[in-house]
Amino acid sequence: MTTASAPILDGIRVVDLTQYLAGPTVTRLLAEQGADVIKVEQAPYGDPTRTIAVLREGRSGYFVQQNRGKRSLCIDFDDPEGRRILDALIATADIVVENYGPGVLERRGLDHASLRARHPRLIVASISGFGRAPGPLSHKTSFDLIAQAYSGLLIQTGPADGPPMPVGVSFADVMSGVHAVAGIGLALFHRERTGRGQHIDIAMVDALFHAHELTVQGAHLTGGKWRPRRSGAKSALNSPTGVFKGPEGWIVLQVMANQWPGFCRAMGRPELEHDERFSGLRERAKHRDELNGLIEDWMAGYATDAELLAVLEHERIPCAPVIDAADAHEYPYFVERRMVRTVPDPILGEVRIPGNPLRLSEQADDLPLVAPLLGEHNAEVLTELGWTAEDATRLEAAGVLRRRPR
Repeated sequence: MTTASAPILDGIRVVDLTQYLAGPTVTRLLAEQGADVIKVEQAPYGDPTRTIAVLREGRSGYFVQQNRGKRSLCIDFDDPEGRRILDALIATADIVVENYGPGVLERRGLDHASLRARHPRLIVASISGFGRAPGPLSHKTSFDLIAQAYSGLLIQTGPADGPPMPVGVSFADVMSGVHAVAGIGLALFHRERTGRGQHIDIAMVDALFHAHELTVQGAHLTGGKWRPRRSGAKSALNSPTGVFKGPEGWIVLQVMANQWPGFCRAMGRPELEHDERFSGLRERAKHRDELNGLIEDWMAGYATDAELLAVLEHERIPCAPVIDAADAHEYPYFVERRMVRTVPDPILGEVRIPGNPLRLSEQADDLPLVAPLLGEHNAEVLTELGWTAEDATRLEAAGVLRRRPR
């Protein structure tokens, strides 16, 4: 990787009107590429994630992970003077990112249509459950689980004879956040060409729904005769594919047609390649329970998962251990890819977090980013906008600005 002389987004100012996870994911990734992100937190308490798990000494690791490198302006923007400050700040911005609930910004004249009339070059990125554009569900309040359900992913996850089950992380929040970053990059490129900003309207449901690689077209092309159903730990479409009990933990296999001969060799059962029960994809699917039993019996003959995986990888069989992300720092892959990072914090000391998945061949070295204390940059931001340090002190005393040592 060639190190750039300056971060890619150096000189780009972002006004961050986000909270919880989807919106802060966007602005975290922008900050890690060098954008000046000013996190506008609603007084008196700021982003609600400042007080959720995991807390130590009153400081939230969740907040630290999602808000490194941002400056905190904690303001009551329903107060007339607070609103003047916010309007002045937006006038200096390239990008506004927001994920407020339906109607919150519209009532305050801070939605894209209102902002565009005053700032035609401004890029506004909105993340919501069902989209900002007027539609039958744009009014609905949503969180990650709601999006998982409505996107059609939830119904395909879980045991075949049990209820639908959610993914164990906030998948919709993070997916929609990364989609918004892509949209912002395109909008910046468009503005370079045209001089015009635009609105990026990201729905969490859309970000998940477009992940259906087979469901929509498969059902359509078969006239509804084929529909995917939950199949639990083992795939019903391709065999052998799924989660298998290894000698120590769990092993995932995905053996496609061109890997089947090598898989038979790995098992020491080359004759299975042409066995009439398993010779083709359709036959393996039909007899998958019998085949899965043979595989788990074979796996049980190894002493360790590492030995088993080495045999599979020798034949280039797609496989992996099922790992616990809490232990990821023990795996060379995550360490060498810098996907587990230890970052500094003034209260927590060091915090281990997931790294940045965006890797470009020319980008600056890792920036020394720290998550802000609530209202830590009130005076700094105000003086940049033309107010004085005395104004900041006065406004804090009046409750228009707030500051806390956490």
